[in-house]
Amino acid sequence: MVSVCFVTAEGARVGAEALPGTRLLEVAQAAGMPLEGTCEGQMACSTCHVIVAADWFDRLPPASDDEEDMLDLAAGVSRTSRLSCQIVLDAALDGIEVRIPGESRDMQLG
Repeated sequence: MVSVCFVTAEGARVGAEALPGTRLLEVAQAAGMPLEGTCEGQMACSTCHVIVAADWFDRLPPASDDEEDMLDLAAGVSRTSRLSCQIVLDAALDGIEVRIPGESRDMQLG
């Protein structure tokens, strides 16, 4: 199992576990985090935007150009922002910490 720590916009810490190969978005939704994932992982929205803790960010594969384009539309983006639908958990990410942004905006919905 891979452990994940979500930090809510209010600062509460919520732990979750998932099998390797599971997308972070699915884990977040199962843990009750307010991530819509409107496009179901097709990188056509930014409703699954999370902010990865700095010490974990460099352990992730680089974001694709398409992911970077979608992050440009997300509210509250930081240097360590990613789309949770593009993070596939594996043993190297055991213990990863991600923050749920305080606001979200889906520019695809107008």
